[in-house]
Amino acid sequence: MSDRMLTISMEINGTPTDPVDLPEDLMLLEYLQEYLNLTGTRYGCGQGVCRACAVIHDAPDGPKVVPACITGVAWANGRSFRTVEGHATRDDQGAITQLSAIQQAFLDHFSFQCSYCTPGFVASATALVERLETAPVARGDVEEVVLKALNGNICRCTGYVRYLEAARDVILSTPGLTTEEVAISDTAT
Repeated sequence: MSDRMLTISMEINGTPTDPVDLPEDLMLLEYLQEYLNLTGTRYGCGQGVCRACAVIHDAPDGPKVVPACITGVAWANGRSFRTVEGHATRDDQGAITQLSAIQQAFLDHFSFQCSYCTPGFVASATALVERLETAPVARGDVEEVVLKALNGNICRCTGYVRYLEAARDVILSTPGLTTEEVAISDTAT
């Protein structure tokens, strides 16, 4: 760990953090877990490949999924992020009152066994749904779009099918996320 310190502040789950001096080479995942006690985001491979550590960066041009295990706090400084703890609706005491549509669909589809990868899948699927709110996809392209969005996430238990089905069902049942246009795959002959 570096001896050089940087003063860091960002927004996490809609709440600005207080400025804090952190080692310049500290990773976002370590900051979330060790400084903010947000332990839902998981450490998996440590190389940004498995996406168990994925969080949403609320970028000006739309949500981006970033691997928190290889994203430094120096880059994260001044930016806004959502962790798995930030998706559900909570009351004034912090108790969950309603899960997000993606979280509920993952439960309804029994998408996970050990749940280690689930926070990353929640981030990836949520970011996809939010992107579709501004750029809907043809109904016939939903399978391909979901597969592409979730393909980077690794699950060692369930074989992905239920995660994909849950995300697809949310997209198909949410007005405005799809269009009746001809699917890209139908036009490529």
